[in-house]
Amino acid sequence: MKVLFIGGTGTISMAISRLLLSQGHTLYLLNRGSRNTGLSGDLIELKADINDEAAVAALISDLKFDVVADFIAFVPEQLERDYRLFREKTKQFIYISSASAYQKPLSDYRINEGTPLANPYWEYSRNKIAGEEYLMKLYREEVFPVTIVRPSHTYDERSIPLGAHGEKGSYSVIKRMLEGKPVIIHGDGTSLWTITHNSDFAKGFVGLMGNIHAIGETVQITSDESVTWNQIYQIIADALHVKLNAVHVASEFLDACSDYDFAGSLLGDKANTVVFDNSKLKRLVPGFTATVRADQGIRSTIEYVLSHPECQVEDPAFDTWCDRVIEALEEAKRKIRR
Repeated sequence: MKVLFIGGTGTISMAISRLLLSQGHTLYLLNRGSRNTGLSGDLIELKADINDEAAVAALISDLKFDVVADFIAFVPEQLERDYRLFREKTKQFIYISSASAYQKPLSDYRINEGTPLANPYWEYSRNKIAGEEYLMKLYREEVFPVTIVRPSHTYDERSIPLGAHGEKGSYSVIKRMLEGKPVIIHGDGTSLWTITHNSDFAKGFVGLMGNIHAIGETVQITSDESVTWNQIYQIIADALHVKLNAVHVASEFLDACSDYDFAGSLLGDKANTVVFDNSKLKRLVPGFTATVRADQGIRSTIEYVLSHPECQVEDPAFDTWCDRVIEALEEAKRKIRR
């Protein structure tokens, strides 16, 4: 296949790029070129800012593709731009939406593609919903060959899956564990969550590419494994060879006493129990199986982060905030017990 990725080197898309190139497909990457190193094969770089529509139109003027996928479209206006650029240039356009678009609170913890879309807590999710609606209207009215993909919590060798963390990523929580400090787990830690390694996600995604049965369809791609947040944090602690010192804090409280977007990322997403029914994906991509178990994937990610200093980005502001939240809870206990 002849494929164009807008972006193509992020947490989700890097694994797909690697898999496509390993299978001998021709991959065009439309991005600024900052993370393209490390990819090998039939790779063609189109260095540009996708927001410069005129420049991109000139770059692709003589090109046509079997598949175009936009990994960095977040609002409908960006999809309107994509439609203008690619409506005559691709046999399939793939939009990466989000499983966070499913209704919150959920009426049923078992989620499939027919679960209603509604998220009053998170603008990010509402924009993804609006993007889906825009593209499906184009499919119905103009037969624009769209496939919508909904990932859930997908991680790679650089991103440790966590619930509450600061703006600089997950390492600050890991550092607290290594230092013997208590770490915050939202809620009571017993809600079920699904994490998917990007190498597994890539297998499902590539199986949808060039697949005539995926045109006009919405498909979620996740692991079938569900684990509690307590289990996730315990796996991390075990991988670090430290004792887990967990402090459970209500998600509503975390949102109320911080400037972090916990209304969206927790109340609108991670605080909810989710179990995904991937039968549709398995019908469209026979043989798809997610093979990276949560404990295996997390251990490999921990090993990578600890051996790569560039991944060890500290976040003193978040670390201090955690201390303040935990101390406030301890003080509340002391007052109540008097």
